[in-house]
Amino acid sequence: MPRRSKHRYIRLEVISGKNLRVPSERIPAGIYVFINVNSRRRWKSAISVLSSDESVAWRDTVTLSSNVSPALSVEIRASHELGRMLGGGEVIGKLQMSWDELLDHGDHPFDLSFPPVRGVQPSITLKVAVVHAWDDQNGTLFDSLVDCEIARDTDAGYVRLATYVRRKRVSHLNGAVEHFQLVLNQCPVGHPDRATALTNLAWVRLKGYIRNDIQDIDTITSLFRDALALRPQHHPDHPLSLFNLTEALTWRHFRKGTAADICEAAQLYHELLPLCPEGTYLRSIAAGKNGVEYVITRCHKLPKDASDEGIHFRRVVLELCPVGHRFRPRTLDQLAQAVEARFDQHGSIDDLDTSIQLGREAMSLCPEGHAGRDAYLNNLAYSVASRFRHQGNTNDLDEAISLFEETLHLCSVGHESRDCSLDNLGGVLVDRFNKRGDIDDMTRAISLYREALTLCPPGHLRRDTTLNNLAIALQHRYDRSQVSEDLNEAIDWYRQSLRLKRLDDPDRHNHLHNLSSALCSRFTETRQNEDVEEAIALCQESLAALSSLHPNRYFSYRWLQEAYLSRYQILLDSADLSLAVENFRFASRHSTQGFPERIICTSNWTVVAEQHAHGSALEAYSTFFELLDAHLATRFSATSRREAAAAFHYARTLPADSASCAIRCDNLPHAIELVEQGRGQQWSLASRLRTPVEALESAHPALAHNYLELSKLVSSAAQSSAPITDRAAADRAATEYRRLRRQWEAAVAEIRDLRGFSRFLLPPLYADLQAAARQGPVIILIASKYSCSAIIVPTSGDLHNVPLPSVTLADLTNLKDRVARAIRHASTLGPKVPRNDLIILLRTVWDEIMLPIVNVLRHDLKLRYCRIWLCPTAAFTSIPLHAAHPFRTNPDGSREQCLEDLYICSYTPTLSALVRSRQMMKKRVTPSFVTIGQGQPGAGKGKALLAVDSELELVHKLVPATARHTTISGDAATRAGALEALEQNTWVHLACHGKQDPKQPYNSHFVMRDEDLTLLDIMEKDIPHAEFAFLSACHTAVGDEETPDEVIHLAAGLQFSGFKSVIGTLWQVDDSVAKHVVNAFYENMFQDLKDGGVLDCTKAAWALNRATHAVKTQVPLEQRVVFVHIGV
Repeated sequence: MPRRSKHRYIRLEVISGKNLRVPSERIPAGIYVFINVNSRRRWKSAISVLSSDESVAWRDTVTLSSNVSPALSVEIRASHELGRMLGGGEVIGKLQMSWDELLDHGDHPFDLSFPPVRGVQPSITLKVAVVHAWDDQNGTLFDSLVDCEIARDTDAGYVRLATYVRRKRVSHLNGAVEHFQLVLNQCPVGHPDRATALTNLAWVRLKGYIRNDIQDIDTITSLFRDALALRPQHHPDHPLSLFNLTEALTWRHFRKGTAADICEAAQLYHELLPLCPEGTYLRSIAAGKNGVEYVITRCHKLPKDASDEGIHFRRVVLELCPVGHRFRPRTLDQLAQAVEARFDQHGSIDDLDTSIQLGREAMSLCPEGHAGRDAYLNNLAYSVASRFRHQGNTNDLDEAISLFEETLHLCSVGHESRDCSLDNLGGVLVDRFNKRGDIDDMTRAISLYREALTLCPPGHLRRDTTLNNLAIALQHRYDRSQVSEDLNEAIDWYRQSLRLKRLDDPDRHNHLHNLSSALCSRFTETRQNEDVEEAIALCQESLAALSSLHPNRYFSYRWLQEAYLSRYQILLDSADLSLAVENFRFASRHSTQGFPERIICTSNWTVVAEQHAHGSALEAYSTFFELLDAHLATRFSATSRREAAAAFHYARTLPADSASCAIRCDNLPHAIELVEQGRGQQWSLASRLRTPVEALESAHPALAHNYLELSKLVSSAAQSSAPITDRAAADRAATEYRRLRRQWEAAVAEIRDLRGFSRFLLPPLYADLQAAARQGPVIILIASKYSCSAIIVPTSGDLHNVPLPSVTLADLTNLKDRVARAIRHASTLGPKVPRNDLIILLRTVWDEIMLPIVNVLRHDLKLRYCRIWLCPTAAFTSIPLHAAHPFRTNPDGSREQCLEDLYICSYTPTLSALVRSRQMMKKRVTPSFVTIGQGQPGAGKGKALLAVDSELELVHKLVPATARHTTISGDAATRAGALEALEQNTWVHLACHGKQDPKQPYNSHFVMRDEDLTLLDIMEKDIPHAEFAFLSACHTAVGDEETPDEVIHLAAGLQFSGFKSVIGTLWQVDDSVAKHVVNAFYENMFQDLKDGGVLDCTKAAWALNRATHAVKTQVPLEQRVVFVHIGV
């Protein structure tokens, strides 16, 4: 024990405190220790922030002289300000003791306990020591606290507030209010303590309001709001003022249910929480169940708000629920629903994608067995189904069905949401029935709806929805089966559901146009005029209820069109036809509805306009192509674009039909423009990203650079060869692609605003397309159900229309099937056996198709043995037009000439492709030649091709010594090796198995040693210096059945990647005889190069023409005409 003396200096270290609860239950700004030696010697520690476990760390030291007074008092006080204090704060505990009592603890830290406060005993940890010199470096002595009337009134208010909290007597509350009001009265506007005075008065009144001893919460809220205004950001007491206002707003919402209060509280918490360090008491209260968690749960009960402000608010609430927060799944789900509701109102696909992304995260946080999984599954499935209806991607449909199936499994019999789950699954089954036509889907959907209806008896809130859905299913089944009972039952259910809808119900418009559509169908069947009149009135009422950009106006236009058209077909009033066309126009141009619906509508418009000879037919065709082009542009991969195009299988004839329409309207240039716009859209979309911009670079280099950089980004984002199987990852990739695509489109729009660039990347006009015929006429063969004909685009002068009156589309379909059978049969015959079946068919091709064209070429255009380009459409694409042959003798005994005797034939997928290849011919480089051969493919990839090596050797010998030449074969002929060779050489000869994939043509491929070299692999390469490719492989120049006008095959892929001149094959090649054609081709191709001439890819068509003539006695007919030339 230290020696005692009359003159001692004692160093007192205040280390920490624990169990520090404020008597008034108010959250303090901080805690400090106050030591009173006498009226002149007082010490106050630093104010330290209270921790979440109600403890404080100070580590504050003071040196005091014990001879001033025999005793001292130690107090723990709560400060309600970190900044300027008013009064001494609220006393938590107070002890009176002698110096000796302190010194009895020795030099070791000890706890000093105080009387209990709110059920716990506060204490502080001290350490004392006697020192022999005065040292006040770490502490501050002051003579007195600020002693003025407002400070005394403030401290008196604290005492009465604490007493009120403890004893619950209104008299103490009134006393506290009186003191704090007096203080506020003495702190006018501009007084430095006004914010503190406002806060103290507001807090005591809030305690009274919580205990129902004060009723005026509005004044309390205003006081807190005024205090916060005086404590802006960066003020030390700003966080506590934010919290105080949230408390008032939360209590007002609790008592009055005002939505604005809980919304503002959430916004304030969003600002407050980042200002509250982890581990502090304020943070633990603010983030706890009575703080932000309460606010979040109340926000969850707010009605859905699809406004921009409402969605912003939901995002704020989500930020209050970081990853790992127990309320995050529910908050994600509510934001997802709000964003989807905005999509329902405005039709932005970005909103739907965002909703799905949020829904996926919510579901991922609720694994199997989680109580809320069924709701999150259902909501995600609903969003995915909405995206299918908006964009038509069948992957979305399949996923939605799977998710709804799982939801229904979780909503077993007796579950409160089973009726909703039954309804939703029924809806997507109806969608799948409409897409794929499986009657089992419709039967099950109706069964599900009927079960749901039993769970929604009269008076049930969802009965109207279930009635409407059941009616939709019955009507769709009627559309397929034409059973009148289904239609009449549907109308009855529609009427019942509409009666249950309030006039102000936001969904009432759907019920109106649904009933209208059913009445139209019945009018068509029964011709009862009252049905169609009611249908028109219902649609007009539906339109009146919707804003001008609401996506569902589309359906009102569509069914209004149906009503007018139905009435026209019965009454033949031309005004009704005009009104029908007007609504076709409105529906097709209603931009907030998804592309698939509008494309279907526009396709129907073309049919109606053709059937009734309406003048809008050409407009309808153009609109269809524009919408389809825009729809395909939203798909971020080549395969998904092709699948999207194939989904509109009923419209595959529209390119030829549109040209036929323009021909019948005597507008041949527009016929060329339409057939070009409608065909090869896959190639057109892809080629836009590779369009040369020399003129733009010269005039506006910055814009050109920006465009080219964006084109690269879009092209890179347009993944094609590696399908993404993870749905969430696929969604993110699609969203990123659309974001880049919008930037690219904005750049294109900016370029089009420039003088001289108004048609940048727009569909070419005839004046642009005529350049395709610069080296010889291009013959476009139109195969339409309305008429079949050919248009000859001459090198100069007027277009020539060549009617083919003896040919119909059905004839061509039959002819191409017969040709395919004849080719297969010929492959079974010996080389010397006549190909009689094929001869007859090629004679038909000559007589009925090519002879009328040849007559115009010879007699009208005076053309002899020159180059011509064939551009076939629809069924013409599967017919070997170049092999047309009369197989007859003239009266003088000479052989009648065939097409290849008269002209050098080439093909082109589109006129634009030919123009593009010619433009790229300007970029010539030193030629290099590579032969790639794979006669020994891997296991399971086809039989060995025994003649490949000899073919490669043959080509090697024929290539001029002046050309750099390499050969890749055997183990070196891999996918990677072949791709590298294609990129590094200008001339390529490829000998291997070639396989056309009829279901997914982008998977068509050349068989290499390891992996297949696919069409997608080739398309991804941009090889502007490439010139010529000879594809000595099977099926390299034949497209698929579903989208023949897209011309998706290996030869076209090589042309797209940069090869200007390509020789491909229409069917299977016999490698044992193909070498004869190859030999004759290269002998003709290189015959003038022995003396150092230049390789010229434009001679390929002529060389092939000469080769097929040269091998007539060696090669069977079908193997001579299997080879075709494409390009320049």
